[in-house]
Amino acid sequence: MADLNKTLHDLNDTADHTAEFDAADIEQNRVMGILAYLSWLVLIPLLFAKDSKFARFHCNQGLVLAIVEILCGVVLKILRGLPLIGWIFSLAGGLLSLACLVLAILGIVNAINGKAKDLPLLGTFHLLS
Repeated sequence: MADLNKTLHDLNDTADHTAEFDAADIEQNRVMGILAYLSWLVLIPLLFAKDSKFARFHCNQGLVLAIVEILCGVVLKILRGLPLIGWIFSLAGGLLSLACLVLAILGIVNAINGKAKDLPLLGTFHLLS
């Protein structure tokens, strides 16, 4: 269990932007930050917390994650149809889904804790200003 905690801590050891946000904004918009990682529910904070920098940070992270998951899913779906090696892409799709789930959980945990930390691998991409 200690190894798992260390692995998760190391995975979540990314740039922390929490100090850039107002404490009241963080406190008021934690739930919106959580919703940002739940697939299409990212639209709720985009529409109803558009003035919150904290919610927009998490919306950006969740939106990038959702786009990556959709694009990779489409490509892998096509590649699954290849004769003889399609099973490899089926396995890759399962691993990708698991990786996306782990990233979404990390984002949710960060939002719950009032942190604005980049997601591993995807945190440097910015779609929203």
